[in-house]
Amino acid sequence: MRFPLRETFYFLLFTFCSSMTRLSASLLVLAAFVPATAQQFPEADWQAAPSPLASEFAEPGGKISLFASQFPKSFNYQIDNNVFSREIFRLMFETLLDTDPITLENRPGLAERWEISEDKKSFTFHLDPRAKWSDGKPVTSEDVVWSFEAVKNPDHLTGALQSYMQRLVKIEAPDERTVTIHADEVHWRSLLACSAFRVLPKHWWKDQDFNKVNFEFPVVSGPYRLGQVSEPHFARMEKREDYWRADDPSAEGLLNFDTVEYRFYPEQDVAFESFKKGEFDSFAIYTSSQWVKETTGERFDKNWIVKQSIHNYDPVGFQGFAMNQRREPYNDKRVRKALAHLLDRKRMNQTIMFDQYALTSSYWPDLWDEEHPNPNVETEFDVEKARALLKEAGWTVNPATGKLEKNNKPFVITFLTRDPSTNKFLLIYEEALKDVGITLKIDQKDWAAWANDMDEYNFDITWAAWGAGTIKDAEGMWNSASADLKAGNNITGFKNAEVDKLIEQTKEMFEVADRHEVIRQIDQIIYEETPYVLLWHIDYVRLLYWNKFGMPDHVLGKYSDEWASVDYWWNDAFQADDLKAARANGAELPAPPRDVHFDEVFAPAASDVARAEPLR
Repeated sequence: MRFPLRETFYFLLFTFCSSMTRLSASLLVLAAFVPATAQQFPEADWQAAPSPLASEFAEPGGKISLFASQFPKSFNYQIDNNVFSREIFRLMFETLLDTDPITLENRPGLAERWEISEDKKSFTFHLDPRAKWSDGKPVTSEDVVWSFEAVKNPDHLTGALQSYMQRLVKIEAPDERTVTIHADEVHWRSLLACSAFRVLPKHWWKDQDFNKVNFEFPVVSGPYRLGQVSEPHFARMEKREDYWRADDPSAEGLLNFDTVEYRFYPEQDVAFESFKKGEFDSFAIYTSSQWVKETTGERFDKNWIVKQSIHNYDPVGFQGFAMNQRREPYNDKRVRKALAHLLDRKRMNQTIMFDQYALTSSYWPDLWDEEHPNPNVETEFDVEKARALLKEAGWTVNPATGKLEKNNKPFVITFLTRDPSTNKFLLIYEEALKDVGITLKIDQKDWAAWANDMDEYNFDITWAAWGAGTIKDAEGMWNSASADLKAGNNITGFKNAEVDKLIEQTKEMFEVADRHEVIRQIDQIIYEETPYVLLWHIDYVRLLYWNKFGMPDHVLGKYSDEWASVDYWWNDAFQADDLKAARANGAELPAPPRDVHFDEVFAPAASDVARAEPLR
């Protein structure tokens, strides 16, 4: 649960939320009818093929350098859930199943085929005999069993994964290439949960302290290995020539760079200035003033740096001030509502963010549309309403000090943050808090210290941002049991019996539309409970990059964010030479499209449209 603290974040809560909590071929079959026997996947006529999003013109080689926020506490994504560690981990380690980037159907990963039992509670995976670790040893069922049990171990800081995989209760390995995972009940998510964890090499990890494996990964199965790491400056991923799927058709035109370099900077402003100097290649903008006011001048006007808005189906998450209900007074809904009414979001949007954002009134903003209008009433800035709620909750102003008190204790908020760029927002918030007698103290820490506090839920309020999956799921963050997991995603400690009941109702709903209807009910309950002071969101990617790469017309894929440049772009020597010459001569390069709309530049096969239609 690591969030870059910015105006808005397109940050994916968990790999399985963003790339696995999706409609799969297996789930489509289960939704269609109850099988008489175990169902086998993929279909008998399935063959590996190039990704429809990969360009036929892509060429291997070269290097790309990207911004990766602050240096994290760990690169081990399964214990340090941040977007950078997600990226680096998925390049090194693989899951049992992959996902089609257009249809979102399951396809072979480490497992070449799989079966779902008649009762939908057992899932058998047959490992690809080609799968090997970087040290030459085969990937075996022992590795899968060990990885499964490591994630399920309550002593390990894998709370979010444990919540997601809670119904998976047993794993068996009848032979070295077969595993069967058993669930204790029927649930639509069980197959997806089987691929929520990354398979790790038992022969190396078994002798390590799982919670302390942070920056050393000598044995991997994925297409890249960890290269040079210079803390706190950069980390490099080096492409593996001996990757076991290097010659597979599905790898054609993807992950083209020999080296992927991630650059770390303590602040967004510092990173932006470094990007403009050419210290790294691509930069997604999360600060409106940069996008509106600081993307002019020769480098931009002459298209040396490309400025593009990417409109695709990247799911929209939410961000807000998370209030820790494990502590007083944040366990009082009236107090939480009062704090929400004291945040002048419209002022912030107008004066700091150039009206670039939509104010958020849902925990699933993209679940509401014209067919399903959002019934949640927008929380307005209203100091008098906040005063009334605080008074109702027993807080009164001490006339001698002007401070709000209850039982002779003043109301003091300690706001945990790790990014100084948040201060301009908190200063505005502080004005309203002070007006009603609340004291705000800002506790700024670096990423590692902040992350440790979050693991232990050691905070009053913090700025938190969450990504979203294509298919919505409330359980990991909002069911009561998840509030008690170590290092979990329910950071506010939210517990609500009515929400628990609704979540339980969805477990055998295999139709996405049916589940989403229940999630809309859940959203209304959570919104009323106000665990977060919700902020704002944006539904496209604001991207800058030096104009020296080849890329598909869609730029970032269908459901992806800025990190997908690693997957789809390539080193274009001619384009790089053109850029170099243009900078030397002060010449202008041809202007790429200012706005990229996925549906306008990508024409999927008719069969793909039909299979993806339930998500719309």
